[in-house]
Amino acid sequence: MSPPKHVDLLVLAAAAVLFVVAGFSMLGYAAAAVAWLAQRGIQWLAQRRSTESLKNGNRQRAMGIIAATTLGRVWLMATVVLLVGIAQRTAGLSSAILLAVLFTISMGASGFAYLLEPEDRGVQPR
Repeated sequence: MSPPKHVDLLVLAAAAVLFVVAGFSMLGYAAAAVAWLAQRGIQWLAQRRSTESLKNGNRQRAMGIIAATTLGRVWLMATVVLLVGIAQRTAGLSSAILLAVLFTISMGASGFAYLLEPEDRGVQPR
């Protein structure tokens, strides 16, 4: 596990302090945290299965796993924001902003970690 890939989890923990100090809706934080951790778990599982498929030489299956779970993760986060926003408008807004920040940081950190990753660690073509 390289640290740059998981900086979003540190930001999620720091956001808890920010939400308490600033008096933002803790319902929004809790919903965003649950959605974020759930989608990270799905991402981890999909990455494992995709790597296994690539090692077996099944590229279409690997890409299908990544594509399907990526769409599913986005829908999961959007649904959580919608439901929380219906329950409490300010909580929905705060959870949407937190998830947008986490997503942006996660994408940037993943790209940065990819650049730092040694080339021999990736799956080699057959």
